[in-house]
Amino acid sequence: MAGHSKWANIQHRKGRQDEKRGKIWTRVIREITVAARQGGGDLGMNPRLRLAVEKAKATNMPAERIKYNIDKASGTLEGLSYEEIRYEGYGIGGAAIIVDCMTDNRVRTVAEVRHAFSKYGGNMGTEGSVAFQFRHCGQFFYAPGTDEDKVMEVALDAGADDVIVDDDGAIEVLCAAPDFEALKVALEGAALPPEVAEVTMRASSEIELAGEDAARMRKLLDVLEDLDDTQAVYHNAAIDE
Repeated sequence: MAGHSKWANIQHRKGRQDEKRGKIWTRVIREITVAARQGGGDLGMNPRLRLAVEKAKATNMPAERIKYNIDKASGTLEGLSYEEIRYEGYGIGGAAIIVDCMTDNRVRTVAEVRHAFSKYGGNMGTEGSVAFQFRHCGQFFYAPGTDEDKVMEVALDAGADDVIVDDDGAIEVLCAAPDFEALKVALEGAALPPEVAEVTMRASSEIELAGEDAARMRKLLDVLEDLDDTQAVYHNAAIDE
């Protein structure tokens, strides 16, 4: 099935991450901290921690630093206590936005998120106001030119829910969140390492934005992503590049 091309947006996000390597490390460390605190420091028994460590390695974080943060979170060392908070709201043209944060100061974080929404043309909503428009799932992306038939065969045999080919040839593979690890192993084992592999909140439908509205939405998303306590920003805007 064909759909709206997401490849340009993915490349934009990856470029932004490369520009902010130090910020990415901070986010990954927080994820390691919460995952280890909730599920323990044993990678073999903690899928969320395994995924966080994979993200850390992908950003070239030293192994010693990864181990230090696991030990700190699992009680070997003392550290800060973070809590996870989700904020929901609307952006330009009524586009839905979810902002996932980890913070040691809830009052500070909500003030910063609310200020970003109001200053850059959005509106912060209440809990549940937009979350119903998203699905919690595993998501894999392949660049245009990847062997579509091979991806589809391996993915569907390994339990994927859907394989979507965008208009520009980029391939998106979707699965239930609990099946993410098994599908990732199957794809990599078939010599099909994805460009992006993550457990995400995927919008069930999109709102197309172009011109000035697209630029304003991009600015709002960038500001939200740049907040110190932000871990991830999800939205349903199809932004015209």
